[in-house]
Amino acid sequence: MTAAAPTLYLLSLGCPKNRVDSEVMLGSLLEEGYRLVEEPKDAEVILINSCAFIGEAKQESIDAILEHAQLKETGRCKALVVAGCLTQRYADVLSAEMPEVDYFVGTSAYPRIASILKGERDRAVIPDPDYIADAKTPRRNSMPRWTAYVKISEGCDNKCAFCIIPKLRGLQRSRPIADIVEEAQRLVAEGAVELNLVAQDLTAYGHDLPGRPRLHELLRALGEVPARWIRLHYAYPRDFPDELIDALARQPNLARYLDMPLQHISDPVLRRMKRGRDSAWVRRLVRKLRERVPRLTFRTSFIVGFPGETDSQFQELCDFVEEMRFERVGVFQFSREEGTESYHLDGQLPQRTKAMRQKKLLGIQRRISRAHQEKLVGKTLEVLVEGVSEETELLLEGRWMGQAPEIDGKVYVNRGQAKAGEIVPVEIEQAGDYDLVGGISGAEASVSLVGPLREQMPRPRFPILSH
Repeated sequence: MTAAAPTLYLLSLGCPKNRVDSEVMLGSLLEEGYRLVEEPKDAEVILINSCAFIGEAKQESIDAILEHAQLKETGRCKALVVAGCLTQRYADVLSAEMPEVDYFVGTSAYPRIASILKGERDRAVIPDPDYIADAKTPRRNSMPRWTAYVKISEGCDNKCAFCIIPKLRGLQRSRPIADIVEEAQRLVAEGAVELNLVAQDLTAYGHDLPGRPRLHELLRALGEVPARWIRLHYAYPRDFPDELIDALARQPNLARYLDMPLQHISDPVLRRMKRGRDSAWVRRLVRKLRERVPRLTFRTSFIVGFPGETDSQFQELCDFVEEMRFERVGVFQFSREEGTESYHLDGQLPQRTKAMRQKKLLGIQRRISRAHQEKLVGKTLEVLVEGVSEETELLLEGRWMGQAPEIDGKVYVNRGQAKAGEIVPVEIEQAGDYDLVGGISGAEASVSLVGPLREQMPRPRFPILSH
């Protein structure tokens, strides 16, 4: 590594919570004089923030490490650093089997990244997971300036049978309300019009803090932040008080959007998953949210093929999705992960069965999504423009309030002009399974859409379960 302005390439894998960690490391390194480059071949330091939640994510992380390790031979790379959940989970194995990696950084060692790269610490730095960044921590937003993630807590106190996160991230650590508001105000001052609140368990926020503040109290304080949309991700369904529903229904700067992974609806499966609530509770909560929050976009996720899931229990899940008509649904095959209680459960199902069930449930949701989309034709939606479309230079693309960044569809704008970061009224003219097409209200000279709307639901590079 050169003494002056070393070049840095950062690859962040996994979920938005991991992205925030990457932004903390990036902020720390930029303050130390590192210079970010767009291509890994140009970097003297390559930093990979890994994921290890499910099997597919682990394999993608390992493949990325091996691919970038080659640049120590063919590129300018002098230091390869692997951080994140894969390191926290498998540091000893990785250290032995990947001599090409110079440093392994655990999930609570992010603020030490600069000193680690100076060679001041051991090759593997894996402290107990007890850290969370605050508003004073250096951080560089890696999203377009108009949107940002805000991590309000770290870790998790739940005991879901399928989840390794508490072992990788530790017990819940919430940030004080004033600290979160300070960061939110700064992000808006830097140009963000959309803030996405993330945590391992959003609705458990504050129970570990003095005075035990609740999520709805945090949202009330964030009501003073001049963001257009504040979006809620990863809300655990065990505790969702009326005050929180009222905030979602009435607070002007809260997006009418809720991401609440439910995981299943059959009582025997929920018990084996250790989700803490039965199907009757879940149904009442979903119905209450539908009744009290007008025009709510409800995103959820489900696991199919959990050990012991019978055909009739899977059919119960299919019937539930048909009944509730969720706007957005992610479906994941159960991943058998060592270190979790579900690893040892009897009734493990074959891969073929899990794949077939995933395909069936996604097919059901595809039809539901198309029906929701078609109801938007003829309506005018406020759309956050994100720039020229990746599909064709003839279109702009953006998202309306019911589309979260990275995981939901797009709105393609076929007439009118707007700058990236602007919110403009768009009259919806066409609907696909997940995407919409329309023109800016009052604009002329409509442009025909080139090619069909995308048929596949846009997903993160590594679709990760959140509980």
